[in-house]
Amino acid sequence: MDTVFETVTQPNEAAPQNTHVEFPARAIKGMGILVLFILLEILSFAAFIGGIAYLANEDDLIGTLLFVPGLSLSCIIIPLLWIGMKIIKPNEASVMTLFGRYVGTLRSDGIFYMNPFATAVRVGNVQFQSATKNKKTSSGITIDLPGEQGLQLAAKSPRISLKTMTLVNEKQKINDLLGNPIIISIIVIWRVVDTAKAVFDVDDYQEFLSVQSDSALRNIVRMYPYDSTDDVTGNEKSLRGSSQEIAEKLRIEIQEKVRIAGLEVSEARITHLAYAPEIAAAMLQRQQASAIVDARSLIVEGAVGMVQSALAKLSEEGIIVLDEERKAAMVSNLMVVLCGNRDAQPIVNSGSLY
Repeated sequence: MDTVFETVTQPNEAAPQNTHVEFPARAIKGMGILVLFILLEILSFAAFIGGIAYLANEDDLIGTLLFVPGLSLSCIIIPLLWIGMKIIKPNEASVMTLFGRYVGTLRSDGIFYMNPFATAVRVGNVQFQSATKNKKTSSGITIDLPGEQGLQLAAKSPRISLKTMTLVNEKQKINDLLGNPIIISIIVIWRVVDTAKAVFDVDDYQEFLSVQSDSALRNIVRMYPYDSTDDVTGNEKSLRGSSQEIAEKLRIEIQEKVRIAGLEVSEARITHLAYAPEIAAAMLQRQQASAIVDARSLIVEGAVGMVQSALAKLSEEGIIVLDEERKAAMVSNLMVVLCGNRDAQPIVNSGSLY
């Protein structure tokens, strides 16, 4: 007795993933075919009418020869052949399948003719929307019934847009390199470059792009602080100060993630960047304190230079000779005047110099 061996794939063995590559569908220009079908439709309809006329005159042979082919062509064969006419608009494409097998993509705009049994794959999000039913009473008053909900199903489209499109992700809270929660959102400019991958290799390429953009954004934000003044690790780059470089890294990471879906990301930009509300007030005070310290440091540096210049000028011109104690008093007074928050009130000495 022969023993039959079966190969069983273990759960931990990853099966190779089937990827698809776009190629043009076999189709011919459809304008000539359209004219031919119109002429055939007219001739078949004329034969159908003529057959009825001959049958009415009891000429069964000629009537049958005209009636049966005319009826078959006008009602069955030609309508079936009409299905093979495909119209493609500019910057659109149709992914065609024949009995479940991918047979190519129609990209060029115009009218084409191909196998009538080839169908375009419908893509897009299936959305359910609840609608409240209204009930009108005998008195003519309309009453909303919130308990009775109707469902509306958004139809999928047989066309794939090849235009450059924009994805705007919602604002989300992410912790930066230092653990500070920030609110950030991005905009992604993208387009479909491989329709076969977009349709067959992922479930919904638009949703796939949105999820991968969120993931890439979180990875990038966690590598940088919000501001360079917050960084204690010596990294000079920040989300606020290095927006160009971070945007390029974000674009590259998103592109690597969505390559499997046949998408091309041309640009990714940060559109909103701010501290989370719970720390925004504290961070604002910190920025104000840092600005005040920087301003004070600049004022003191300028005041010291002005005092040095004044003492040197007095000494060179020989206007007045001051001892060290008087110099110290003069420096103190000048520093108070130059570094004070308010205008100094002068005091006139009406007595002697000493």
